[in-house]
Amino acid sequence: MTPSIIQSKAILIVGLKDVMSFITNAQGTGALARQFMPKRHQISNKVGSEKFSIQIYNQFDYNKTSPKTEYIKWVGVEVSSFLNVPEGLKILKIESGKYAVFNYKGKSEGFLSAWQFIHENWLPSSVFTLDDRPHFEKLPEDYHPTNLEVEEEIWVPIV
Repeated sequence: MTPSIIQSKAILIVGLKDVMSFITNAQGTGALARQFMPKRHQISNKVGSEKFSIQIYNQFDYNKTSPKTEYIKWVGVEVSSFLNVPEGLKILKIESGKYAVFNYKGKSEGFLSAWQFIHENWLPSSVFTLDDRPHFEKLPEDYHPTNLEVEEEIWVPIV
């Protein structure tokens, strides 16, 4: 997996969030998505059709993570502004910065292996270090974890 290195502008997100751990991620993300997806049609100023799955870690260190490591999980969409946010939804601004963007295509169960490769192999052998900004995945409009093959972009914050 070879990433594209992208200097991202600030990204404005409208969505829902919850505290999760690596143990509760799959079930918790599914529950969060089921709450959010019916409400996404109420958002009038969406940018693009992608959905975002966002993780906000407290100074993430792959070597110190455990299944119980907690983080804030967001499910949402990008918007052009925070005007007219539907009731019950939250806002998040992802600050501008450099990202390594990996394109993943395969079974949804294979995502973990790709994520591990990025943190165990690619990052340590690259000239980059991890930045303390949100990590996220951009998912196409038709993404569903039960699809036989999924495609997504894995965005890893770097400096």
